[in-house]
Amino acid sequence: MTKYIFVTGGVTSSLGKGIIAASLAKLLQARGFTVTIQKFDPYINVDPGTLNPYEHGECYVTDDGAETDLDLGHYERFLGVPTSQANNVTTGRIYQTVIQRERAGDYLGKTVQVVPHITDEIKRRVLLLGNSEKFQIVITELGGTVGDIESLPYLESLRQLRWELGTDNCLVIHLTLIPYLNAAKELKTKPTQHSVKELLNTGIQPDILVCRTEHELSMDIRRKLALFCNVDVNSVIEARDASSIYDVPLLMLKERLDATVLTKLRLPDRREPDLRAWKSFLDKLNKPKTEVKIALVGKYNELPDAYKSIYESFVHAGAVNQCKVKVTPIHSEDLETDKLKEIINLLKEHDGVLVAPGFGERGINGKIEAIRFVRENKIPFFGICLGMQCAVVEFARNVLNLPNASSTEVDRQSESPVIDMMEEQKQITIKGGTMRLGAYECDLRKKSKAHAAYGVLKISERHRHRYEFNNQYRAQIEAAGLIPTGINPSSDLVEVVELKDHPWFIGVQFHPELKSTVETPHPLFVHFVKAAIDYKRKKSGEK
Repeated sequence: MTKYIFVTGGVTSSLGKGIIAASLAKLLQARGFTVTIQKFDPYINVDPGTLNPYEHGECYVTDDGAETDLDLGHYERFLGVPTSQANNVTTGRIYQTVIQRERAGDYLGKTVQVVPHITDEIKRRVLLLGNSEKFQIVITELGGTVGDIESLPYLESLRQLRWELGTDNCLVIHLTLIPYLNAAKELKTKPTQHSVKELLNTGIQPDILVCRTEHELSMDIRRKLALFCNVDVNSVIEARDASSIYDVPLLMLKERLDATVLTKLRLPDRREPDLRAWKSFLDKLNKPKTEVKIALVGKYNELPDAYKSIYESFVHAGAVNQCKVKVTPIHSEDLETDKLKEIINLLKEHDGVLVAPGFGERGINGKIEAIRFVRENKIPFFGICLGMQCAVVEFARNVLNLPNASSTEVDRQSESPVIDMMEEQKQITIKGGTMRLGAYECDLRKKSKAHAAYGVLKISERHRHRYEFNNQYRAQIEAAGLIPTGINPSSDLVEVVELKDHPWFIGVQFHPELKSTVETPHPLFVHFVKAAIDYKRKKSGEK
């Protein structure tokens, strides 16, 4: 029978439930178990697809086209196993399903209520991955904090599942905060005690406490927490602040979180976790032989989580190259002001420039200015989605001498729409889940830089966009030197462009950052970082 682990949070948000869930999953996977993780979010949006990145960070897209919470990115980066539509559920999706069933008459005229109808749908979604018979262990992260009104239906569903499945098959991990009061020079357990009591009020007794802390938990504090929270001492787990999220699995291994879970779920302790690849990654990450500076030009830089997967992809690629990648966020709108000269001088100090994805016209001209500078000065360039589209617009304006070239996302009446909306998107008015989403195939041109990076001619990458390279300009653009080197075989859409006679200038319509993991870093990021290292060496040699 599939075993279910639930991770809840208390005291405050942003304690790292996703990282704890991913770390535990990694340890269990390294012991030979098949594991997956799912996230239940309490907001009423059907999915994060229509949320502003400032609201919720990046929208992570799966192979099957689900627009999901960014925590699914952590799950994939740690486990190396693709997630799907079933791995992220929101309150909006739950209510949408129940209301649609009520309208269809499925409830036979009964009064539809939170209990049992909403809670039954939550339970059905929780068990979906387990019922697929693909996984021995399913870890479910419940978003929000215990005590939130929005979380109550999820906690009631958890209470019922715990009763239905039995304690041998269902385990609750509660993540809390042990704050340190500097004035008193001591750690305080009272917030955790209150959080556990709040959880007990819903009828749920946690089995394990994972305690975020800046300082070591003494045995006296562990005993106190165990006594007042009604858990055994070995189930009080210290989660010290780590220098990197990738250190957390090893910290949890040291605290024997995985061994405690196996004991409580009556699962065989098959073997010690095989973490050789993980430790090799950390060793390279912590012992870089060189350093490069990459400028990240985007318009959501105030919130690093808006580009979370890009930042993590640089960590993975840096480790492969035994290089520390220092990312400098540059706001694209600053390139449209009197700061332009100052920002351009800043770009000169970098070894590579990545122009990030995004939507809308804000900051577009700033991205185009940055691309023109790196193109003319032969600085390694990587454009992703909107970044690739801006590269095409910049090239058309400044090389093809089409001064009014633009994307119809920015200028609907453009005389030279080198980037245009896909035909099937033009009649769509409802925005949620209507873009080109999920994995699509791409054929690479032989001997291109993309081919050199991937090492194969057929690839599959994830997409999230409405606008495309306009094939009416394809021959003209290629003749001038911006070469389409990746094409979707079924639609003939351009997926990759490369600049001829440039050391490393690649734009991609897809989102490679979504497929980079600890043990399989994305080849384009790996080669981009390598190009930045080569550029830095050449630059220093010239000096």
